[in-house]
Amino acid sequence: MTTATDQPHLAGPLSAAVANLCTRLQPQVSARTAAGFREVLRRLSAPLQVAVAGRIKSGKSTLVNALIGRRVAPTDVGECTRLVTRFQYGTVDRVELVFLDGRKQVLPFDATGMIPGDLDVDFDQVSHLEAYLTNAVLRDLTVIDTPGLGSLDAASVRRTEQLLGAAKHRKPDEDDDEAGGNGADGGDELDPTSRNAVAGAEAVLYVVTQGVRADDQQALAAFTAATASREAGPVNAIAVLNKADTIAPESVTGADGDVWKAASLLAEKQAQTLRPRVADVIPVIGLLAESAESGGFTSADADALRSLSKLDDATWETMLLSADIFTTWDCEVPPGTRARLLEKLDLYGVRCAVDALRADPELTAGALRRTLLNASGLAGVRSRLDAVFRARADGIKAAAALASVTALAHASGDPGERQRVHDAIEVLLAKPEAHQLRLLEALTLVTSGAVAMPEDLAEEVLRVGSSADIGEQLGMRGRPVKELSAYALERAGWWRSFASFGATPAQSRVAHVVHRAYFLIWQQLREQAG
Repeated sequence: MTTATDQPHLAGPLSAAVANLCTRLQPQVSARTAAGFREVLRRLSAPLQVAVAGRIKSGKSTLVNALIGRRVAPTDVGECTRLVTRFQYGTVDRVELVFLDGRKQVLPFDATGMIPGDLDVDFDQVSHLEAYLTNAVLRDLTVIDTPGLGSLDAASVRRTEQLLGAAKHRKPDEDDDEAGGNGADGGDELDPTSRNAVAGAEAVLYVVTQGVRADDQQALAAFTAATASREAGPVNAIAVLNKADTIAPESVTGADGDVWKAASLLAEKQAQTLRPRVADVIPVIGLLAESAESGGFTSADADALRSLSKLDDATWETMLLSADIFTTWDCEVPPGTRARLLEKLDLYGVRCAVDALRADPELTAGALRRTLLNASGLAGVRSRLDAVFRARADGIKAAAALASVTALAHASGDPGERQRVHDAIEVLLAKPEAHQLRLLEALTLVTSGAVAMPEDLAEEVLRVGSSADIGEQLGMRGRPVKELSAYALERAGWWRSFASFGATPAQSRVAHVVHRAYFLIWQQLREQAG
């Protein structure tokens, strides 16, 4: 048997500790629970699983293409958009259709290099799609494209809900017995409850547009609830305000007529609405990002935009009044070419490109593409992905694995097995090096509402636990080390006092964890200061 230390690509020491726990426990549990532990070990050694979720037509697949850097996910409504598609690293580009019974069927890419939009299969028999791509970005991040919530297709919505933890992986005709249909034979196949325990995304990038609706809130609440039952669970969700270019500046107070400023202000407002479900809301223009990043923007497009930049101001401003006027107005750039520009950039992107060319007529096609990429806001999304997900991948994966281990033991129905697993987890969490898991557990207790905290203290817990950057953790980014150190020590003392004198028993548990977090930050800053 492969030992936990032999497991490749573990995210860090916390994942290694949980992997060791699973390996030690396997001989002490039932065959079925041991099979679940093997799946947990496999997931621990895989890249972080990030689901891109949201309502139908929110631009999820377009954003997935931009993040991957290749236009491979179908963006038009078709059969493939009804399926969960997992984009992961592979040495050879290929797509596999995975059926519920485990069968796999290799799919060809279409003529444009995308996953085919329509398939000749019985969708009731299909589990999901696996896309293996050679893109380097997927080496440490598996991106999962999901069907849209709010779709008229109930099966597609159910697939997304299952991935987000909002529904059990259970077919309507299955027995309610948690052991599953073949539980009596003591086999090591995973039953539906166990599969649900180890399946699902470890983090979510939730796509919203201008209006945050009730089902957006419900989907995020369900994802948080799925993590809230864990021994440790991270705040592992970021929201993206997509189609930022469609926001009317006059509809947002303080925007001063600037589209991007309006989007940023609206994102801040949405962040207040969605917290503590999400760590942040970042504005982005997915279409612009996809075209600029995935090779959709060509030198021919740059040439067409260069011609448009030479139009007189009155003509140009008239053409920008609407998409219809832009494509039908009489000018030397053919209507078909202008229509393609709109498909790739929309009016906002076209205006950005022409403004850049007017400011610098010698701008090359490559420089113009980079200008459009900067205007899309994709860099901000990637930055937050790095800060919230990648930098904390070890803790997120370890916490998700502990949740799976706990759920598997609970599903076994054996009180002795459940107690052995619980005791082993408690021993692991008691170790000083596992403090990050305790902090993630405290975070989840507060953000899920399991432990009630005054709003200002809840926000402080969220801040301390939602970033790997010390300045951000303290809310004092860019301040000198000496100032950060003094503040960390002050807050450590305050939380210790609160834990001892001002808190309820549940709050005290959280407060002790936050006190230690501040104390460890103070120690780290002292070492930096020399």
